[in-house]
Amino acid sequence: MLDDEWRGAIEAFLLGQVAAGKAASSRKSWAQHLAHLAKNVYTGPWAVGTDDIAGYMASMNWAQETRRGRRNTFEAFYAWAVATGRTDASPVDAVARVKPTDPRPRPVPDSVYLAALLRADAEERLWIDLAAEHGLRRAEVTLIHSRDIVPTLLGYDLIVHGKGGKVREVPLTRAMAEALLSRSEELGRGYLFRGDDEGHVSPQWVGKRVARLLGDPWTMHKLRHRAATRFWVAAEGDPYVVADLMGWANINMVKVYVHLPNDRKRAIVEGASRAGAPLARLS
Repeated sequence: MLDDEWRGAIEAFLLGQVAAGKAASSRKSWAQHLAHLAKNVYTGPWAVGTDDIAGYMASMNWAQETRRGRRNTFEAFYAWAVATGRTDASPVDAVARVKPTDPRPRPVPDSVYLAALLRADAEERLWIDLAAEHGLRRAEVTLIHSRDIVPTLLGYDLIVHGKGGKVREVPLTRAMAEALLSRSEELGRGYLFRGDDEGHVSPQWVGKRVARLLGDPWTMHKLRHRAATRFWVAAEGDPYVVADLMGWANINMVKVYVHLPNDRKRAIVEGASRAGAPLARLS
């Protein structure tokens, strides 16, 4: 249970993020991160010091990206606190930054993906294919609304509500368009996957069910790696098309998600060898 000082600080911070147009999914994550910090530092928000933050982070058995995300949240919270005059300095500034993990794309193999589809029910199959064939995050899947399916000259596109409130359009395969339109007609106007999380099913529940179908160590997020890799191959290595479909502002994210197919690497090595295609003589 949060004390009044922490609760008030977190609510004020989140209100500022609403005013700035930050996405509800981001605000929910920040609220969870800050509440967990509050329960583990045993002091009010404006008495927290650098050692408190560092000690808290050091005590947690987190993955690198989780650790990085938590520090980013704390940095944003205390930067806001300084800017609004709630404290004089941020205790996070002196906490070492967490480096991103090295890119290690791990797309779900086709054998695992297809086996999961066979085990899945109709709703779960849609979740799996929205991630594996369209590149959607689990939170993006849960937010699909009937109004997000839009006709185009070539078929149907899906308006995807991404991280940070960013919106992109992803072309739907014919099979997926038919399935989503059918579901929309059946359920009527509203979210296509309904539940108790503000009217839609929660991303955590979707991720858990898909992970159970895929089997350890695979997750729904790794289906996005599969989508990015297949987009890259179909686009003949065009990183801009892949980034646009996946919702990335930075094309360097391609390195994080795209697993360069082994047959392509092998062909490059063979082609560069003395037994391969003729190369210009080196001077």
